This record gives sequence, structure tokens and C-alpha cells, in this order.
Amino acid sequence: MNISKKMNKIGQSPIRKFNPFAIKAEKEGKKIYRLNIGQPDIETPSCFMDAVNNFHEKVIAYSESGGETVLQDAISNYFKAYGMSYTRDDIMITNGGSEALSMVFTSILDPGDEVIIAEPFYTNYHTFVTAAGGNIVPITTKAEDGYDYADAELIESAVTGKTRAIACINPGNPTGRVLTKQDMELIAEIAVKHDLWIIADEVYREFAYDGNEITSFGMLSNVADRVIIIDSVSKRFSACGARVGCLISKNKDIMECALKIAQGRLCCPTLDQIGAAALYNIDRSYYADVKKEYEGRRDAVYEELMKIPGIVCRKPGGSFYIMAKLPIDDVEDFLMYLLTEFENNGETVMFSPAEGFYATEGLGKNEIRIAYVLKQDDMRRGVQLIRLGLEKYKAR
Repeated sequence: MNISKKMNKIGQSPIRKFNPFAIKAEKEGKKIYRLNIGQPDIETPSCFMDAVNNFHEKVIAYSESGGETVLQDAISNYFKAYGMSYTRDDIMITNGGSEALSMVFTSILDPGDEVIIAEPFYTNYHTFVTAAGGNIVPITTKAEDGYDYADAELIESAVTGKTRAIACINPGNPTGRVLTKQDMELIAEIAVKHDLWIIADEVYREFAYDGNEITSFGMLSNVADRVIIIDSVSKRFSACGARVGCLISKNKDIMECALKIAQGRLCCPTLDQIGAAALYNIDRSYYADVKKEYEGRRDAVYEELMKIPGIVCRKPGGSFYIMAKLPIDDVEDFLMYLLTEFENNGETVMFSPAEGFYATEGLGKNEIRIAYVLKQDDMRRGVQLIRLGLEKYKAR
């Protein structure tokens, strides 16, 4: 029996594939600081469970395929606060932002079609694009330049006759790169020139630091017909397990395609949508408080990373990830050393090797991604363990 060629092209997630080694180390008594995955330790706002507990229907029935109207309305009101107007017809509720991305690529790609995206990028784009029969065409960015890619010549050099979309993760995962309004306008001009979709993955929208303005491609009215926004409650509200996201667009064709897929999977979980509606209606002071906390965690991580001789790292402007280039050749081998041989006072650490965040073969072998999702003291200790482990690893 055969497995499809496209599935054989999809690798394991670099974020999760080392978990078995971490579990084994924990069973052996080690404490592990898990800096590999974007699972925040910030409490999910209590309004989520309050809303679920106040659901008194006697039957948990199917939701509409497009989503519960109470959630669509809450999302619509959330975007109005940023000057963007979306109706229920423009909002498709999905099983996390991941399903929204999968729906989009299934809807716009034929076999061999291409999607442009700056690398390093969120590794699951490999899965979503390849499963839809498409190919990723990367724009390579560098740690030394702060992973900047808002350059017309750089982007247009990647455009071919098979290009169907430009995907932008803003703020960036894994780089923390934040696009300015001018950056977005430049990308929009290129999309119009070459008749491309703009896939705006904005699940970290509020996490823009150092006075950076919150931006969205939805603010550009001149490209409203080609913008597809991906959103989620996972990161903004620390509700990863709720698995509620959405696909937003004023383009009726893409929304009709997404609805066909949504009808095939029937609906998203009703109770999670009820809870998510309460999250989107939360007092807006919540965003400022959470952003302040993550900004402090970022600063703590960056300060500790700068104590590592030979490191290449720029302080990110957003999201809750930081990329760093270590003075070694193979960070996967280093990670295995940390999980299987190293310990300091019974503790060790794990991160995500960056190779899986690239499409260009050979890149990222000496880079890591750290998710600063733990309290500041824990983040400092985690990075300290990287430094101490690196010293012993290089001295072997």
C-alpha cells in the first residue's frame, strides 16, 4: 500500500519531536524548563469558564458550520476597536488558527502552486501548504538584520507564474519581527501588481513592544478583497487548548470555499465558542497588562542570552519568541545533550531547533527558537542553563 508523495514530504514538527526525550528525562528526576513551545503559563481569563458554566441548554447541539453568532459578533466588535469593520459573513470560526490556514491553502492552491513566505517561519506552514499540494518559496532573512523582509526587490525576486499568495506572520513567529504600516503597504502594492492573495497571520497582534503600533492588513481598505486574516484565542488569551480561531475576509469567493470545508467537518465545539466569545468581550485593559508581562519576559531572556559568548541575536519587537544563532554547528545535537547528559542542580532545558523553521535546506542548523512563555525568573534560569550547558558541550 502507498502513502502519498506529499505526505512523505512533510516532516515532524521541530517543536514537538523531542518531547519523548524530555519525558524520559523527567521520569529520571530532572526538572526541565520547556522553552520549546508557545504554551503560556499566564492564566486563561476566568470569563471563559464562567461563560461555559452559565451555558444551560439541555443538549449540546451542533453549532452552525460558520460558527456561533455570539462569537462572530464578539470578534466583529473586537476589530471595530481597531477601526476595522467585519460582519458575520466575513468571519468563519475554525478549530484554531491552524484549521483556518489549512482551509485557506486548500482553497487557493492547485498542485504545484506557490506561496511566498519569509523564512524562518512557523514550521507548520510546511504541513499546511504541502498537504494542499503547494510549495513554499522562501524569502531568506538573517539574524544579523533582525529578520527584516519588507523589501520590494527581495519579495519580487521570489514571484513566479505559479505564485498565488504572500503569507505574513505579524508579529512574527519565530522571529518576533513586527511589520509597520509602511511595510504592509509595500507588500500590498506587490500583491496588487502580481494579483496575489495576502494571508495575514495575526494571532500575536497585541504583542507589539517598545511603543510599536498594533497593525493589521485589515486596516488597508484598498486590498480588502485579497486580504485573508487568521486569528485565534490561543496566544492572546492563553487558551491554546480551547482550539478556537477564525478566518476573516471580505472576499466572498474565499469565504464560500471555506464554508464548503467547514460544512464537511460539521462545526467547531459549541462550548469552546461560548467561552471564546467571552474572551473577545474582555475589558481592553487586559491586553496592556499581558503585553507588559511578555515585554518583561523578553527583556529578561535577551539579557541572559547576551551573556553567551559568540551569540548572534537581535531583540525582537513582538510575539513571544526570540531567535538566536549559537556558536556551534548543530543545535539538535546540543539539545539531545541537554536532555540526555546535562544537568545543573537536577535541572535542564529544552528549546526548538530552528532548522525546521526554514524551507531552504541547510539553514538554521546553528539557530534556536525560545518561547518566553514562563515567568521571568524561570526564563532567566532556562537561558542560564543553555549557557552552562553550552560551556560543557563545547568542552567535551
